[in-house]
Amino acid sequence: MFVRRKTNRSGSISVHVVDKSGGGYKVIKTFGTASTAYEADLLENKARQYIRERTGQLESLFGDPSEDVLNEFLAGLLVTTGGNPIGYEIYEGNIFEGHTLIPVIEKLASTHGLSHPIVIADAGLLSKDNVRNLEEQGYKYILGARPKNESGAIRAKILGLHMKDGDVFVIDKAKGVKLVVSKTEKRAVKDARNREKGLARLEKKVAKGRLTKSSINNRGYNTYLKMEGDVTISIGMDKFNADAAWDGIKAYMTNTTLNKEEVIANYGNLWYIERAFRMNKSDLRVRPICHRLRNRIEGHICICFNAYAVLLELERILKATGSPLTLARVREAVKTMCRLNYVSPNTRKPMSVLLQMDAEQKQVYDLIYPPE
Repeated sequence: MFVRRKTNRSGSISVHVVDKSGGGYKVIKTFGTASTAYEADLLENKARQYIRERTGQLESLFGDPSEDVLNEFLAGLLVTTGGNPIGYEIYEGNIFEGHTLIPVIEKLASTHGLSHPIVIADAGLLSKDNVRNLEEQGYKYILGARPKNESGAIRAKILGLHMKDGDVFVIDKAKGVKLVVSKTEKRAVKDARNREKGLARLEKKVAKGRLTKSSINNRGYNTYLKMEGDVTISIGMDKFNADAAWDGIKAYMTNTTLNKEEVIANYGNLWYIERAFRMNKSDLRVRPICHRLRNRIEGHICICFNAYAVLLELERILKATGSPLTLARVREAVKTMCRLNYVSPNTRKPMSVLLQMDAEQKQVYDLIYPPE
């Protein structure tokens, strides 16, 4: 069984659970029709749950689940202000991540008794649909904003502030929403460097003469391209130079009553989420996930995030004791630490002894099991 979307002549989308084990397509269950992609995703979630309850496996969206396919996943993570993971949810990777935002919040808030959580997300989740869904559900939020994508009036206000290093301003929008805008010289230097790199890459492409009309779009640094005559593609340096006015400017959109400093400080806690995923991907190798059944995929992710919690506790111990050891050195040290379990030939009792450790291994052991 697998989920199938069918676009109808009217433009609506029907969602079915289909079985083709008998040689043809047989509709097992219809979950209704949707008029938007968001509604279709919700129907697909119900269809997947229907399959899981009856087969215990994750259906394939591309064909028969007996085929050897790997399914991608999205993960939503809840951490403390210190970065410790206290909850997560996973979703099939074909779902647009913006459509998983509300379900993740509702599930984690219910599980952990969070009555009025503030949703903090980067600009990747900034969309009219997401903001509308958050407001309809009564959630307060702090979202990374794209100041250059604001209305002409708002952009003019931002540039009219003539911001300097360390400045923070609040611009009121509609219906209790405000835009917190800050500027730092460090960010300005980074933005300018990135623009220069983007310009250099564009110049190489223009010089090779491989750019076409389709290259002129608003994706990344392609926004600097312009077409001269009918066929000549060049770089509009006026746009490039004008963008320098935005170097160092960062904006946050929020409907909370927090002051501007609190908004920026709370948004900064996203660093813990980014770090959690980075460490899971690199240090703990959460991927690739070479499983197909959902329970095995969930088990794999659970082990990795529990291991991440152990790493954070070890890091806390290292900092609290002022140890010069790093997490990487500790991991290398424990690889060759061994305990020998045996049965005494005299008493027939099980015994255990640590094999000889070097100085660094002894230091690690004493940190975790302090001598009395």
